Amino acid sequence: MKHISRDDISQMEKIERLNLINSCTGYKSANLIATKSLDGDSNVAIFSSVTHLGSNPAMIGFIMRPTTVPRDTYKNIKETGFFTVNHITLDMIKDAHHTSANYECGVSEFDKTNLEEEYKKNINIPFVKGSPVQLYCKYINEYYIKENDTIHVIASIENLFFEEELEHKDGWLQIDKGNVVALNGLDGYCLPKLIERFQYARKEIPSTPFPKN
Repeated sequence: MKHISRDDISQMEKIERLNLINSCTGYKSANLIATKSLDGDSNVAIFSSVTHLGSNPAMIGFIMRPTTVPRDTYKNIKETGFFTVNHITLDMIKDAHHTSANYECGVSEFDKTNLEEEYKKNINIPFVKGSPVQLYCKYINEYYIKENDTIHVIASIENLFFEEELEHKDGWLQIDKGNVVALNGLDGYCLPKLIERFQYARKEIPSTPFPKN
C-alpha cells in the first residue's frame, strides 16, 4: 500500500491535498441545504457534511466552512432560524454541483440552475422540488471548531417529508429506491445500491440479515 505521512500531506499542492483528504474518509452524504433571507431571497447550496446526531429528539448537524467570506446559507439560518435539507438524486447532480460555485452574496442558485423551489403548507423556507427525502430543520446551537475555523451547526428535525415507496414497515427508508447519490470526495458522485440489511446485532449471535422482499 502507498504510504503518505502528515508531512507529505502538508507539502502537497492545494488541489491534490483537497482531493486526497476529502476522499480518503469514504463516501459522504450529498444534500442541498435551502434557506431564505428575511428579505425573501432564496439560497441553495450543496453540503457533504450532514450527519445524524440522535433520534430522540431527532437532531442533525452539519459543518459550515469558515465565515471569513460571506456565507448566505449561514446568514439566512441565523436570521430566520430554519432551513431545509434535500437529498440529491441522479438527475440533479449537474445542477447540485453547480451550487458550489462562488456567486456573489444575494444571488440565488435557484436562478442559476434548473433546481426549482418547492413550498409546503405553513412553511416559508424552500425545499428542492423532486428531492425524494426532505427535512425541515430548526437551528438549535452551534459549536466553533478553533482547529480549522469551522462551525458545527446543530438543528432539530421539525418536519420530515419522503416518497412513500421508500418506507419499510419498520420505518426504515431505503433511499436507493429514490436514486439518491453519495459523494466520493468533493466532486465524485456515486449511486449506492442496497446489498444487505441486517437485524440488530447481539453479542455471541451471528449477524442475521432481514428476509428478502
